[in-house]
Amino acid sequence: MAQHMKDRVVALAGPRKAAEMAKLVEKMGGTPLIRPAQGTVFLDDEVLRESIENWLKEPAPPWAIFTTGIGLEAIYDMAEQMGALDRLNVTLTQTTIAARGYKTVNALKKRGLTPIVRDDDGSTSGLIRALAPFDLAGKRVILQLHGESAPKLVEWLESRGAQVEPILPYKHIPPREEDISLLVDEIIQGKVDAVAFTSAPQFRFLADFAKDHGKLEAVLEAFRGPVIAVAVGKVTAQGLREEGITRLLVPEDERMGSMMVELGRYFAQSAN
Repeated sequence: MAQHMKDRVVALAGPRKAAEMAKLVEKMGGTPLIRPAQGTVFLDDEVLRESIENWLKEPAPPWAIFTTGIGLEAIYDMAEQMGALDRLNVTLTQTTIAARGYKTVNALKKRGLTPIVRDDDGSTSGLIRALAPFDLAGKRVILQLHGESAPKLVEWLESRGAQVEPILPYKHIPPREEDISLLVDEIIQGKVDAVAFTSAPQFRFLADFAKDHGKLEAVLEAFRGPVIAVAVGKVTAQGLREEGITRLLVPEDERMGSMMVELGRYFAQSAN
């Protein structure tokens, strides 16, 4: 493998598959630093169960918006445990469904459901564009999230008069303070050439910590140069942009390996 990352230091903010990504960085001649910017992702069974019960005990809501395939699967798994699978299926056949991302659409199709509204580019902004022509005023909207609050989408829906009921199948817990503090300082001091993010909450935790310690502007300035931010896909990239990152790399193929290859190309081009 070409040594495109020779003499480069890459911080890996995603805890999942960090060791595999570190090996890729090393194969390209770089130095990986594993700096988890989020803690464990866990399923809160009790909260999910309560949310589903509240959803199904009332008449079918006019709208249901799904944002991730894995989140939809978690809802179905829990409904099955609750003995509420038939009720969920009937409710969804009476509901206008919107979806973000092809994985979400595929998960719906597996259940015999087709979204009436879907994004044009896999992002929340694309989903908002697709929803814009519809009258949501006074409408009850079930919004499935995946471990983060999606403030932009919630704010937009509420600005259109929708009554939003979030369902959050998974929750991300904050990283260890010593890990995030070290990463913030390394970014500000230019000790890393790039930071690779595999989910939007990773940067959100980093930004929140930096803000609380009066370092957010310094972090944002570092990401304007010399440090480059790398996002695994469009959804992660949008989360970074919403927090103020304007200069970042996003691979066409939304995979961790592709993210590292894209970063290697960037370093090779910048060295010429």
